Amino acid sequence: MMIVILTWMIGIIRTSPMRHSQAEKAKSKDRIVEIASVRVREAGLEAPGVAEIMEAAGMTHGGFYKHFASRDDLIAAAVEAALRAGNDRMSAIVAAADDPLAAFVDWYVSSEHVANPGTGCAVAALSCDVSRASERVRDAYARQVEHYLSTLEQLVGTRERATVALATLVGAVTVARAVDRPALADEILRDVRAALRTERRQ
Repeated sequence: MMIVILTWMIGIIRTSPMRHSQAEKAKSKDRIVEIASVRVREAGLEAPGVAEIMEAAGMTHGGFYKHFASRDDLIAAAVEAALRAGNDRMSAIVAAADDPLAAFVDWYVSSEHVANPGTGCAVAALSCDVSRASERVRDAYARQVEHYLSTLEQLVGTRERATVALATLVGAVTVARAVDRPALADEILRDVRAALRTERRQ
């Protein structure tokens, strides 16, 4: 009888409102960060407001401080999430490909990536904003650049070639997004793809 009672009490504890509330709070925070990570890649670090992000997450502005100490705290978390997403994307592409460098270049320097900054690489999307951001954001950005360089070095052979490859990739996407001439953007992307494939064979 005692065992039955104890089992029943443990079940109540495991499904207590407090545990449920904490789980819901964590899910809500993750949803806010995910939405913010898309918005900062689309519009930059200064553009998205707290009210806009909370509304998109289906929550009230007043609930914001249950999850974050400040807007800067949210933006930093959003940038970190965006950088992790880019890292995960690169890792998945490289791991699944017979020709890892070609696969990564084909995705990175593509019209699809250029047209969808909100779900793309944050290193390219935030390249013009990070220098004015918080130390936490700059540190996260630098770590991701280092990770890209480490991976690219394995693919192209040397650190020097890796730095050139990364700068070329990020620059191509940034410029292609900036120009308002589709034919010119396509030319930039095409030529960079060809150049980096040639680098791989050297």
